[in-house]
Amino acid sequence: MALRCSQILLSMSPVAAATSLASGSITPRFIRSTSLYRPSSTTSNHRSFPISNLSPGVAGAATSEKYVYPDPNPEFTEAEVVKFRGEILKRLANEKEEYGDSLNEVVNVCVQVLREFLLKEYGGPGTFVVEPFTFIMVSLKEKNLPGAPLAARTSLLWAQKHLDEDWEAWISMQKK
Repeated sequence: MALRCSQILLSMSPVAAATSLASGSITPRFIRSTSLYRPSSTTSNHRSFPISNLSPGVAGAATSEKYVYPDPNPEFTEAEVVKFRGEILKRLANEKEEYGDSLNEVVNVCVQVLREFLLKEYGGPGTFVVEPFTFIMVSLKEKNLPGAPLAARTSLLWAQKHLDEDWEAWISMQKK
């Protein structure tokens, strides 16, 4: 049975291990991992990401599996957008001096960006990204609407708290 490089190095003194590595008499083998975010180039609409598993009995051997995230769900999107609109409107309404008469415009921008993200990118837990919420801030600033940082932060915090949980509840209801 062949010993692993780490087993050999651990059995040596620190000086001997360093000397063996430096001289090249022992060459460690590293497993190169693939990027965690690399969608497959298949023609399917499903997005898949490699997951590497080390085989416990084989030194340095790796097998690769792919987890396929579900496609974005338009019905979930519409239900979530209605919930989000109500919540964000209620939370931002507490800042009347910040938003004044522009509150509905600010909420509409937040809802529009969230809707696009849910329709194009979100496929359940593991697919949440922050970029749409930075885009909310940029969009609000470009339109010269007040309270861009607060609206973007409030939207992000709401999404972090609710999207994955709501997706799981939605999927479990669909399976019944």
